[in-house]
Amino acid sequence: MREIHVNEIINAVRDLCIEANYYLNEDIKNAFLKSRDEESFKLAKDIMDILIKNAEIAKNENMPMCQDTGMTVVFLEVGQDVHIVGGNLNDAINEGVRRGYIEGYLRKSVVKDPIDRENTKDNTPAVIWTNIIPGDKLKITVVPKGFGSENMSQIKMLKPADGVEGVKDFVLKVVKEAGPNPCPPIIVGVGIGGTFELSAYLAKKALLRPIDKRNENPFYAKLEEELLNLINGLGIGPQGFGGRTTALAVNIETFATHIAGLPVAVNISCHATRHAEKVL
Repeated sequence: MREIHVNEIINAVRDLCIEANYYLNEDIKNAFLKSRDEESFKLAKDIMDILIKNAEIAKNENMPMCQDTGMTVVFLEVGQDVHIVGGNLNDAINEGVRRGYIEGYLRKSVVKDPIDRENTKDNTPAVIWTNIIPGDKLKITVVPKGFGSENMSQIKMLKPADGVEGVKDFVLKVVKEAGPNPCPPIIVGVGIGGTFELSAYLAKKALLRPIDKRNENPFYAKLEEELLNLINGLGIGPQGFGGRTTALAVNIETFATHIAGLPVAVNISCHATRHAEKVL
């Protein structure tokens, strides 16, 4: 049994909140450069240049790359041989978020109640997902999720008879309806299977996968590429001004499901698809 003190977790989450908001992931930065070079529409190319410059300024000046620093989603992979000492795990996560958003000068965007709308003033509570795995390590992934893109996400309980064509039609419908609102070029997380709530979880988790890595299942890898081509054929383009780069990637995650169901969730993420991770 390996012990991890909550202070280690607090400090790690604090740092990850700042890192995720300040520094664009390399896979996305590389996709920016590739897409810019492939754009033939001058306005789209110019916008991609602006997005690249924005990420560089954020990195060099140590400031958020976007004013919406998101609601903090935290994915935990907890080794079954880990013992958390010194306090409560969830409390430690929230304390780390509180410190990160205050000390990193990140916008506080969370309200205590969805109807009363009183701001918590420290961006807590975080949305925490915990998965127990073998081993004695604790992996923490912090995902600041902006709601310009989150609000464009949808879920649908398809019928099994709808099949893969129904899945494709729904994903395209969601992206079309989103239009320029989620600040394209977007990344599209798709969750297929499980239950109502699990498909949404899968769609969010799909956004964590590097966008230069395809699904390990060849069928879904091909479907990811097909959907990306269809989405980029819509002509929405960077920031909605037209062009061939509406999306940088489509990531699909799946799970077993019931014989009577085909749940599909689409979690849209903006060009600043932020996440940072650390293993303790």
